[in-house]
Amino acid sequence: MAGAALLGRLSWLAARVTDVTVETPRVRTVHLEAPGWPGHRPGQHVDIRLTAEDGYQAQRSYSIANAANGERVLLTVERVDDGEVSPFLVDELRPGDRFELRGPIGGYFVWSPENGGPLQLVGGGSGVVPLMAMIRARAGSQIPTRLLYSARAIDELIFLKELEALDADTGLEVTYTLTRARPSGWEGFDRRVDRAMLEEVTWPADRAPLVFVCGPTGFVEMVATTLVSLGHPPERVRTERFGPTGGSQ
Repeated sequence: MAGAALLGRLSWLAARVTDVTVETPRVRTVHLEAPGWPGHRPGQHVDIRLTAEDGYQAQRSYSIANAANGERVLLTVERVDDGEVSPFLVDELRPGDRFELRGPIGGYFVWSPENGGPLQLVGGGSGVVPLMAMIRARAGSQIPTRLLYSARAIDELIFLKELEALDADTGLEVTYTLTRARPSGWEGFDRRVDRAMLEEVTWPADRAPLVFVCGPTGFVEMVATTLVSLGHPPERVRTERFGPTGGSQ
């Protein structure tokens, strides 16, 4: 009820699209300017509301992709083919368009540099979006950070170029696994995340990392359960999940 009460106090803001960035064939990042935006913490999300000319409204939730930056908000959206909202955001939205925004929402799945580390991030598919906000927020902090990122194919890895550039930064290590298709010469993992992979590439429990796991429900449950079985305290393994059709459409 406390969360519902907090949500009830949030106001809808008018947000204007300033740019749309192509991330993958199915994913776009929508750059928004939202006057009155109060700021946010990495890991939080927003509600958006679209209103048609006939008054029909559709509302969905999306993770914020950027670290706090004034009234600027980035939403990285994957198209769900039978979705009501995401096809419009991915295929139709243009700079200058407007819609309503409400947030930030969420106080559990959040991290800021003052929380320290080591930081362990595990993302499946578009579950990397709130984790990327954390990575962007840690820039310059040198907090030891590891990301394990699972996708079906290389052209579905969101933020790949940025992650490759950041991977050279001291203190950030990125490991990829592709579960369906791999390009010739691929040197990363080539299977679903499993116990052996988690043991090999994530921080060991004795380093007491802060762990954030985001992705489809089954993926998140398997990763979190395995990490706890490897000795990580449950209270240090925070999760956010979405269903088989995606938590946001």
